[in-house]
Amino acid sequence: MSTIVAILGTDRLRRLRAALTVLLATAVAVGAPFYFAPFQVFQLTMVLLYTVALAGLNLLVGFGGQISLGHGAFFAAGAYTAAVMLDRYDTGHLATLPAAAAGCFLLGFGFGVPALRLRGLYLALVTLSFAVFLTPLLKRLEPVTGGSMGLTVDKLQPPAWSGLAEDQWMYFVVLAITATALLLARNLLRSRAGRALRAVRDHESAAEVMGVRLSLHKTLAFAWSAMFAGVAGCLYTWVIGFVSPDSFSFVLSITLLAGLVVGGLASLYGPLLGAAFVMYVPSVSQDVSEAAPGVVFGLLIIAAMFVAPTGLAGLPGRVRGAVARRLPRTTATPDRGPETGSAPDARPDSQAEAGPSATLDPAGRPAAAAEPVGAPPRTEKE
Repeated sequence: MSTIVAILGTDRLRRLRAALTVLLATAVAVGAPFYFAPFQVFQLTMVLLYTVALAGLNLLVGFGGQISLGHGAFFAAGAYTAAVMLDRYDTGHLATLPAAAAGCFLLGFGFGVPALRLRGLYLALVTLSFAVFLTPLLKRLEPVTGGSMGLTVDKLQPPAWSGLAEDQWMYFVVLAITATALLLARNLLRSRAGRALRAVRDHESAAEVMGVRLSLHKTLAFAWSAMFAGVAGCLYTWVIGFVSPDSFSFVLSITLLAGLVVGGLASLYGPLLGAAFVMYVPSVSQDVSEAAPGVVFGLLIIAAMFVAPTGLAGLPGRVRGAVARRLPRTTATPDRGPETGSAPDARPDSQAEAGPSATLDPAGRPAAAAEPVGAPPRTEKE
């Protein structure tokens, strides 16, 4: 009974801690655009939209166990879907979001067919090829995509009733979409489909024996991942207001994968930390060395993986474990009286005085010594 009460108390404490963490994070997120400068608010907005892209990649790589080096191509597909709709058809900004999500979902579902027969490095090469040939393809489709010059569209403007600047309004819009995307990913992983996805990652044969359809869940993993990337690309078009083929080279796919690994695979907080890494570390590398920023970026990745091999999301747990191992282990011993020995054969004083073979009667007095075998019985006078 006490164990059940302890477990319930631990769950209640964990929920209270999670609620306080969410409230604190919400307060910080809401107050950030009013405290920072416009350029810093723009950087935070980029971190949020990269978080959406990495959340989708985390579903595929972290929880699905499949390697993809073409995530930047789905990102570009969502960005160009929004840009073409805004430039060619003059639709509203909000109408481009579901179109980009649905289009990239179908594209990812179709592209997930190779995942049925390929795995590991072979699948990574196939996805990388998609990211490599997309850039020249966008340049060839000049009547639609604008060719090498790209497309310039209007940014999302704040309504008059909000009283917010353009960067602040864009930040709040992206923040709301990011929170919705993370909540959707969390619920998806807790559903039956999410459990099946992790079963496929851990052991395909065992998952198939349990009734999991490998072909369906593998293609759905690509579809979900591409949908999140398409939403992030659409947000990119809203924030930047310009798209070009050179902005979505295969380097973007590698950078996104590196950011997810540094942030932490199979972690709900890993995409946010990885997005911050993707956004800020290249800027820091440029400030440190303008001649060779790529070298500094690579060294920072090596340093991050050396400090946190499981990602930045797992770093607090490693620190707690290291501190717990270094703490001195002290064992408490009960206080003993001065006359009570610690030996297991210690006896009371009365028994010690009576001799080693003496026994005590119920009153605590020494009993008579044992009679030798064959001796005549003693009389009362004796």
